[in-house]
Amino acid sequence: MANTDSVMSARQSWIGTIQIITAAVCWGTLGIFSTYLNQIGFSGWQVTILRIVTAAFIILAMLPKLWPHLIKLRPKQWLGLALQSLIGVLGMSLCYFFAVIYVGAGPAVALLYTAPVFSLLFSKFLLSESITRKSVLLALMAVFGVGLTMLGEQAQVNWGILLGLSAGMCYSLYGVLGKRAMHDAHPAPLVFFTSIIISAGVLLFLPDTYNTYEQLLTLPLLTWGYVLGLSLLGTVVPFGLYMKALEKLPATRASVFTIFEPLTAIALAVLLLHQSLSWIQYLGVALILLAALLNAVLNGTATRVPRWLKQRQKI
Repeated sequence: MANTDSVMSARQSWIGTIQIITAAVCWGTLGIFSTYLNQIGFSGWQVTILRIVTAAFIILAMLPKLWPHLIKLRPKQWLGLALQSLIGVLGMSLCYFFAVIYVGAGPAVALLYTAPVFSLLFSKFLLSESITRKSVLLALMAVFGVGLTMLGEQAQVNWGILLGLSAGMCYSLYGVLGKRAMHDAHPAPLVFFTSIIISAGVLLFLPDTYNTYEQLLTLPLLTWGYVLGLSLLGTVVPFGLYMKALEKLPATRASVFTIFEPLTAIALAVLLLHQSLSWIQYLGVALILLAALLNAVLNGTATRVPRWLKQRQKI
């Protein structure tokens, strides 16, 4: 019996690992789909609208199961979730997609992975958590990596780097604000649902949203494929896979495999978009990713889903 349990545990671990890697690869396609949409004529703001609003319509299928949890939320929790959504989802997407325009998909996703550095600072001031010496060293490594990615670039690219860092800052606040609002009390699907729905609800009040979809209706069917890739393949599917994987793997181990996200983004940028960097910039990207990887291994901090989302509660 013990041997059978061991075999089943190993099998579940492998399945979880495959799910994590698949999710990371899916997330890594965001920059490619956004670049294709940029080339068709959509701005970074419009790409953000297409990602969030389309994903919101897809995940409305979750509403019947989540409704009992939603009606129990207190006003203070709704406020916390709103801040998390508008900063961590809408703000991050906007900064990230504009960064892709300026610096390309590979460097943009690498800059997004400076999020652990910002998490240290925000956790200190907003959650009163301590900062360890090794965390400071990893932060310095990431900062040095960012410095290397800026070498040899023009002012326009430096602006893109600032946008990429802003995306990392917003991304880190997604976890910090969520942890402060929810206090480990609610399951990950509920938080993911509100993260998308609240931002989409705000966007639906803006004329730009309807103008963007009117523009989309005049374009070939392939363009709709890019939008679905952005919202379904790059947003809904990977989060679902990640949640399933957390039922089989510790979150610390799972977070290590999310390193495939930036690796996928960089590889696709080189192969499909023919984007390249100098060797010193690739070294900077490598330092950022190494800092994120070591942070996940040493500190147990999940790269994509924060610690307060490590819920295995079934809905």
